[in-house]
Amino acid sequence: MLEKLSLGVLALAALVGFVVYPTYPNYDSYYSLLWGRELLDFERLSFTAYRAPTEHPLAIAFGALLAPLGDGADRTMVACAVISFLVLVAGIYALGKTAFTPLVGFAAAALLVTRFDFPFLAARGYIDIPYLAVVIWAAVIELRAPRRHPVLVLGLLAAAGLMRPEAWLLAGVYWLWLVPRASWKQRFVYAALAAIGPVVWVGVDFAVTGNPLYSLTGTQDLAEELGRNKGGAAVPAALYAFLVKLAKFPVVVAGAIGLALAVVLTPRRAVMPLVLFAIGAGTFALVGLAGLSVIDRYLLVPSLCVMLFAAVFIAGWTMLEPGSGWRGAWMTGAAAVVIFGIVFTATRVNLVQLRNELQFRGDSHAALERVLHDPAVKRALRCGPVYVPNHKLIPDVRWILDRPMTGVLARSNVRSEKNPAPPPSRGVVLLVHNRPALFKQAWVTPQDETADNYPPKGYDRAATSRYYAAYVNC
Repeated sequence: MLEKLSLGVLALAALVGFVVYPTYPNYDSYYSLLWGRELLDFERLSFTAYRAPTEHPLAIAFGALLAPLGDGADRTMVACAVISFLVLVAGIYALGKTAFTPLVGFAAAALLVTRFDFPFLAARGYIDIPYLAVVIWAAVIELRAPRRHPVLVLGLLAAAGLMRPEAWLLAGVYWLWLVPRASWKQRFVYAALAAIGPVVWVGVDFAVTGNPLYSLTGTQDLAEELGRNKGGAAVPAALYAFLVKLAKFPVVVAGAIGLALAVVLTPRRAVMPLVLFAIGAGTFALVGLAGLSVIDRYLLVPSLCVMLFAAVFIAGWTMLEPGSGWRGAWMTGAAAVVIFGIVFTATRVNLVQLRNELQFRGDSHAALERVLHDPAVKRALRCGPVYVPNHKLIPDVRWILDRPMTGVLARSNVRSEKNPAPPPSRGVVLLVHNRPALFKQAWVTPQDETADNYPPKGYDRAATSRYYAAYVNC
């Protein structure tokens, strides 16, 4: 009863937040919608667009499913991400309950809900949230009945592998776990399921670009251009820094202690979260060694495991026999840690800043639509492309105006050595103003120049809103 009540309260809070703070998809997710729309229109998918993100096959399919909704597709995508967050919270609770005790699961879920990076990812429609939900529930199913539902687990991991390539390693390790007790026929079937992710991914890359490794090479090139490829030497420091950023320092410390306690007291129960952490951290290291972007979102699975082991430290005393002296001492110490954690969080979390971030996502989108739908701007759209300062606004503008890759160009790309864009001559130039928007959408990389956010000669101002101004030459 308490489980359903808690999930119901969380769902109500999520619904209120969804309505009060109408947010919109992030850069990557808008591209998934664009590619989905291109797929439905039988157009060549614009993977090679200027600074386009890495494609995710299942996200493209989902974008194609949502595209017919028109203007409501982007908010629907965010709604699905928020629902996925609720599924993830239920999954981390189930994992903690199954591996340890119900109170450990409840503590893990509480830690997840209060790590605001995770619900914020859901509020921006990041694919990471449904990916985490699928991976965690695959772990729960396997933990509840080891080797009993291999097709279901591999099916979930295949879906995860079409969202993020990190799941390929999870599927491979799980296949090795199944092999000793499987027949040869079963081994081939399981191998085929485990291979769905990489095979489909490579197939999509080849069909669209002619390069089966385009996602790898394109991501490497983009990481180098944006300065995100730190190399293998930076991985250890980044691993620690990102875990602290995602889970927060007290939780990381509690997680380290909880890990030790779990291994000593219940080593078999600790295996699943340990495997998830090891594979996640190992994948993060491989990402760094491969010259790809080293960013905190690649450590989301390990950070969930850290929260789970921190929950063991907080509520693991429930694994001891009632009446045990160690149980009472542990419970008292855990209560002190919880109080410290609440004080630590309350003195460091800036709720006003969080509210402002959410408010900006909705207000900026409305401001962008207002400018782009101005009659003078709409008339000028017939005369040429829309120019934006850099890559950040390209998918938003393309989605709102239903324009192809050549219809929205970045002024920063004029200086590019590879496939440079022509300088503005006719059409619409979109400028960004107001401090929050400037640092989020105009000056975001070392390559961005202030000149990209000034009106070129021959253009006249046609429309303005809180965050944007449109200049036209027609």
